[in-house]
Amino acid sequence: MYLGVDYYPEQWDIEMIESDLDTMLELGCNVIRIGEFAWHLMEKTEGAYDFSFFDHVIEKAKEKGLDVIFGTPTATMPAWLAKKYPETISEFENGQKRAFGGRHVYCFNSSIFWDYSEKIIRELVNHYKDEDAIVAWQIDNEFGHEGSDECYCKNCQDAFQTFLSKKFGGNIEQLNQTYGTAFWSQEYNEFDEIPTPMQTITTHNPSLRLDWERFRSESIVRYAKFQTDLIKEINGDAVVIHDFPGGGLTKHVDYSEIAKDLDVVAYNNYPVWGGQKEPIKPHEIAFGLDYIRGLKKQNFWITEAIMGAQGHDVTGYLPRPNQAKLWSYQGVARGCDSLMYFRYRGATKGAEQFCYGILDADNKKRRKFYEVQSFFADVKNHEDVLEAPMKSDVCIIYDYDSLASFRIQTQSILLQCEEEMKRLYKPFYDRNITVDVIPSSADFSDYKVVMIPVMIIQTKEFREKMEEYVKNGGRLVMTYRTAVKDQDNNLTLNEELPVGYTNLAGLYVCETESLQEEASLSLVGQGRYEGRQGKAGVFRDMIVATTAEILYSYGDTFYQEFAAVTKNKYYDGEVYYIGCAPEEEVVGTIIEEIIKEVSLTGIHSPDGVEVVERMNGEEKVRILMNHNESQVEFDRLILEPFQCMIQTVK
Repeated sequence: MYLGVDYYPEQWDIEMIESDLDTMLELGCNVIRIGEFAWHLMEKTEGAYDFSFFDHVIEKAKEKGLDVIFGTPTATMPAWLAKKYPETISEFENGQKRAFGGRHVYCFNSSIFWDYSEKIIRELVNHYKDEDAIVAWQIDNEFGHEGSDECYCKNCQDAFQTFLSKKFGGNIEQLNQTYGTAFWSQEYNEFDEIPTPMQTITTHNPSLRLDWERFRSESIVRYAKFQTDLIKEINGDAVVIHDFPGGGLTKHVDYSEIAKDLDVVAYNNYPVWGGQKEPIKPHEIAFGLDYIRGLKKQNFWITEAIMGAQGHDVTGYLPRPNQAKLWSYQGVARGCDSLMYFRYRGATKGAEQFCYGILDADNKKRRKFYEVQSFFADVKNHEDVLEAPMKSDVCIIYDYDSLASFRIQTQSILLQCEEEMKRLYKPFYDRNITVDVIPSSADFSDYKVVMIPVMIIQTKEFREKMEEYVKNGGRLVMTYRTAVKDQDNNLTLNEELPVGYTNLAGLYVCETESLQEEASLSLVGQGRYEGRQGKAGVFRDMIVATTAEILYSYGDTFYQEFAAVTKNKYYDGEVYYIGCAPEEEVVGTIIEEIIKEVSLTGIHSPDGVEVVERMNGEEKVRILMNHNESQVEFDRLILEPFQCMIQTVK
């Protein structure tokens, strides 16, 4: 288990390194993370490579017994490269070049930038290939973050046209037929006539836009794989990681595809940022951690955990005493087996002056220092069990194409895919049942419960796997806007919704509508749910049940004959279909029924008290986390505000 800090010695007088490293040892660190933003320091002029600064840093770290995670510096190109080759800089949708001076400003489809990336990485990794102190290489930094997943430059336009030509085997008529370009007279004679989907009157073809989303993702995935493969070519034993930012489900890149080539997935966990009134809710933090764990379905690292307030131009919310430490416990509870804090000391210069560290600019040890110290000391006592893999019986499946389809056509002013996932996630979280959040390419056959919220793109391959899963006794939860479109982002002629799932779900959707409020319609319980009522909104399907049992119907005047929530027996399994976005109480009732059916065992705890159990063979621990600002009693224990503890379970 690596426990440490993100350290930027180049931002300080190098004479401070001795005392800095001693302070890190006092904290309980065994690793430092360095180098990710230091390209110019390594290559001040083209081809003049100099790693002597980091030679010194690593030598000092070794003297103290500290290991090193080294980042390739490509996220921040040097000014001389931007000046010599302005075409390496990415462009906004309006065609304006991004200015040098921020970060992540390069174009993923610039062959020149690839060349210079290869040169610096090859020199760097060759220089340190025999350095045992380097325990991992981090490629770049936060791929796709802060809008860097989009570029509309000439490099990208040419590469997109090549991407399409390759996809359609050079057959432009096949593209025209697939896209339906006869609509609005959009037929193309040549691939070089195809535009990038920049701003136009009305909107671009939905099929074209989905392929653009796939192209954007492939561009970043290819660049990430290029870096990983290059490091492995030079040092086959290297451990390669990448530090993913939050919000992965909203990016124009499929992080699960990047993760396939990595040895370890890492995460930069920011539950609160400058401008937010307060942190995101505990179950939302947990969802983000479970999503990162699901990228490879294995434990992960946190490369940036916060301790102080965070913000670039706006100073952020200051985590309350023990609150940031709680988020660290939440991370290790949910599969993080190595953790570094961002950052060791807050900066005095540059854009991150308000990203406060364990130490502030005054360099004094205060509350934050001692919170980190106590956290490191505690988790070291449970290293074996916290490094053991996690096993969940429940999963939520997301699909990159479906997420992209909703970015292209939102269909509702309220519909947000991630929020619909969390709507189903929270009842399990409240009962302290862990959930894996996994991509549609992952194996889901061993889960007791599988949920596919708003998976609008349907494929024959996925549907057949799902039919087999349910047939063999699985529980499937579907929602509205699932299996509506084909792989080309088109509707399907002569097929009822959900396309291909009508027999499995025991229903068909007659009509649909988008709603303007979260609780704009009433739900009425049917059968054993008779007497129950609730609210729903966002969107709704008018469901006609064929073989399915109706659990809830709509209570409004015009659509009382239609079902809202159903349950269908299919061979040894069952399929729940939720045709709207119900309020929390209604969803909780449905999930509670499923939990009982599959004999899942949760842990009852007070509101705001999260409990996670971890096992390694016979060793078992229970991690208690009080997210409340007040004292809470649980299991004959008094938990102070934001208090955490790890109990050994006999």
